[in-house]
Amino acid sequence: MYFKGELKQFFTPIVMFGTPFQKRVWLELKKIPIGETRSYSDIAKKLETLGAVRAVGSANGANPLAIIIPCHRVINIDGQLGGYRGGLARKKWLLEHEAKYGKL
Repeated sequence: MYFKGELKQFFTPIVMFGTPFQKRVWLELKKIPIGETRSYSDIAKKLETLGAVRAVGSANGANPLAIIIPCHRVINIDGQLGGYRGGLARKKWLLEHEAKYGKL
């Protein structure tokens, strides 16, 4: 349903295994609405850890549940895509897909 553009939010129960900081980052990622992005810096500010931008990036990269915890919605502060475990082409596709269907 997600790939058809019909699912805007996942309601799948999950158990997150990671450090307390990683879990805080992942919970913040889940708050990013479909069709929108945030920067690593935005996430660090939300967590009140302004000096932890790289740690946010590291936690983002350690996310074991891509798409369900939407790490692909996190981009560099300059608007560039930044890294993605699934590859930048896939990250770009996911963001374009969500921009197309996210506002329905």
